[in-house]
Amino acid sequence: MDQEQYLKKKMGFWSLTALSLGGIIGSSWLFGPWATAKLAGPAAILSWVIGAVAITLIAMVYAELGRVKPESGGLGRYPLYSHGSMLATVTSYSIWLGYCATAPVESAGVIQYANQFLPGLYDVASEQLTTTGILAATLLMIFFVVFNYFGVKLFAVTNTVITVIKFVVPVLTILAFFMTGFHAENFTSQGFAPNGISAGLSAILTSGIFFAYTGFGNVIMMGGEVVNPRRNIPLALIASLVVAAIMYVLLQVVFIGAVPPEMLANGWSGIKFDSPFANLAMIANMVWLSWIITADAMVSPTGSALAYTAGTSRHVYGMAKSGFLPSYFGVINKRFGVPTRALAFNFVIGLLFLFPLKSWTAIVAIVGAIGIYKYASACVTVMVFRKVGLTKDKGLPGMNLIAPLAFVFATLLIYWTKWSKVQLGITGLIIGVGGYLIVHFIRKNKKEEILGGLYLIVYILMLIALSYFGNFGGIGILPEPYMSVIAAVVGFGFYYLAVYNGVWYMRKIGNVAELEESIANQQ
Repeated sequence: MDQEQYLKKKMGFWSLTALSLGGIIGSSWLFGPWATAKLAGPAAILSWVIGAVAITLIAMVYAELGRVKPESGGLGRYPLYSHGSMLATVTSYSIWLGYCATAPVESAGVIQYANQFLPGLYDVASEQLTTTGILAATLLMIFFVVFNYFGVKLFAVTNTVITVIKFVVPVLTILAFFMTGFHAENFTSQGFAPNGISAGLSAILTSGIFFAYTGFGNVIMMGGEVVNPRRNIPLALIASLVVAAIMYVLLQVVFIGAVPPEMLANGWSGIKFDSPFANLAMIANMVWLSWIITADAMVSPTGSALAYTAGTSRHVYGMAKSGFLPSYFGVINKRFGVPTRALAFNFVIGLLFLFPLKSWTAIVAIVGAIGIYKYASACVTVMVFRKVGLTKDKGLPGMNLIAPLAFVFATLLIYWTKWSKVQLGITGLIIGVGGYLIVHFIRKNKKEEILGGLYLIVYILMLIALSYFGNFGGIGILPEPYMSVIAAVVGFGFYYLAVYNGVWYMRKIGNVAELEESIANQQ
């Protein structure tokens, strides 16, 4: 029996927008501007702008996919339809691991701020949670699971309230710092880009920028529970990303201006905070604001983690439907309309990130490196759907330009990130492909399942070559911006190869008619 019938369609535009903002406005506003400024100085402002442009293009890709075929766990299901099980398996596991890491990230953020009132949770010298702090973060993760257990309706209502509350505090912070303790000379005293523009580009994936914006993915994960998805999914994505981008850029501006000039004696990389905005508020004699920010540090990451906990459980449900995980995890609780087994499973995987890494910054760097690959595959899938005739009148204007641009941006984000930061993600992809091939030959699956995702293997090799020959930890055979231009051109050409690969697969296995019928039944 198809378990999807038990999912409750309770999510409208406002609750869906709140879900997206709930994922976007989490611990990143508390730590991201600080981490990015340390790497890039005032050029961090450009990092947030570039990140917003890239993720908005990618979100539009998912908006169209959500209009064409809305379903829970869609992030992992779409590659299966367009390129077969090899690409879908590797993509699904990368999505899953990245999402499972989010609850520990947000929990670590909450506990780090709580250290101000309960010393002993976080060690400032080592920048890691203590054993007591890890246990406290684990209890917080248990709360996320229990809360989501009671269903999407309770989650939608409560998350909307939480999002409204936690949105107000960053706005208040922006206004307060603009009016009090703003040092305009900070934007030029060390140079606008003291570590070069390359540092700002690298920061997009590694300092929490990309991690912050990807909260929009929860909207796609819960596509099967959305009322009127054709209208509400794209509107919610656009609204939430525009609001979030403006907010994050302004937060970065006020953070740079709020740092006391004397603290920049050793440059931007030398600024030390444990609770960045709360610390700056105390320095500026805004004790009231420091207390409010600290209180919000309990709410914002918690709301974000609730959103991700819900979205990740739907992804595991989708993986079980696709055969990537045992069907045991694809069961929906009939009473609450929630994949409760998936919730519990993700909690255990999340602990595997929290226990060894022990800090917000360590986990978020891995999440950024892992997360980018799933978005590149969606940019290809959306055009494959168009070329085989599935999209019809459900397409968004300009997608013929948006999809390849989004793919190129995803490729550039990987290229701009130092090899030491992305090698874990690429190594994970290689292991994933190898693991799939072993299972493929044991089960004697059709060769088309490998050939349909062949572009992934070529893409991995291309990324390794770009990183090796480039200027971000590579040998630098050409100066910038020439290597970035080459990377963009190569990515653009490769995009069409990947689309051709998918069109061939869908026509070869003849799944277009089946998908058309499935889409028609969703109307």
